[in-house]
Amino acid sequence: MDTQTAQAGTQSSRFGRLMPCLSRVTCHASRHFLVAWHFLTAVPLTRQHHAPVPHELAASMGWYPMVGLVLGGLLAATDLLVDRLFAPEVANLLVLLLLVVVTRGLHQDGLADTLDGLAGGRTPADRLAIMRDGRIGAIGATGLFLALALRYAGLLVLPSQARLSVLLCMPAFGRWAMVVAAWAVPYARAEGGLAAPFLDHLAPHHVVVATLVIAGALSVMFGPGGAVTGLVVGALLARACAALCRRFFGGVTGDTLGATGEVVEIVFLLAGPALLSLR
Repeated sequence: MDTQTAQAGTQSSRFGRLMPCLSRVTCHASRHFLVAWHFLTAVPLTRQHHAPVPHELAASMGWYPMVGLVLGGLLAATDLLVDRLFAPEVANLLVLLLLVVVTRGLHQDGLADTLDGLAGGRTPADRLAIMRDGRIGAIGATGLFLALALRYAGLLVLPSQARLSVLLCMPAFGRWAMVVAAWAVPYARAEGGLAAPFLDHLAPHHVVVATLVIAGALSVMFGPGGAVTGLVVGALLARACAALCRRFFGGVTGDTLGATGEVVEIVFLLAGPALLSLR
């Protein structure tokens, strides 16, 4: 009896030490998710003021795909609703409009600014200066129109059996690509900027967390074959975008990361049915 009592006391003691650790992990994870959510969307989840420190900003990038999955769930649910009420053309436009409104067009703005910088500057400094101009040039406006048109066309021809999988994973896939593109790449502006704290403190385990989240989602929705293919192609595309940014801008910025996410999401939307066939 004394031995059993001692063992029970030991187990209770271990459990008592474990619970505070789990509580701290959960608290940190939820805060990092909230930081990511408030940075990537226009929908406040709490009324509290969040003033994250640099390492928390970097850690929040590990939760970017999770934010994307929540957005994807919202898109999929909306798609089911509007498909019953409107013609396909109108329904797909409403789904696209929802994504832009909820994310306040953050990535679309980054794409337009990046294209303007590429088109108008001869040196990295010139391109970065153009990107800071609040006005959208002809190339940026054209690229933005074409990107939205491709999204709309992709949604319009998306097979019904692939809609749930693609809509759910598309926002998560693009946001994971942003994390992959940001890894081990310098910030372009020497004076710093909005994205500098994210890049300066981004660690390997943040990238691993983001990759595990998107890998799990892809495995469930697209099967092992589709998940592996998607991860390989997405990572290569993200790193190619990062290499181009280093070549033309001297590094990455918030705008170029947004542009990367936009490009990768469009590719995923168009290639989604092919990935589903690999499951």
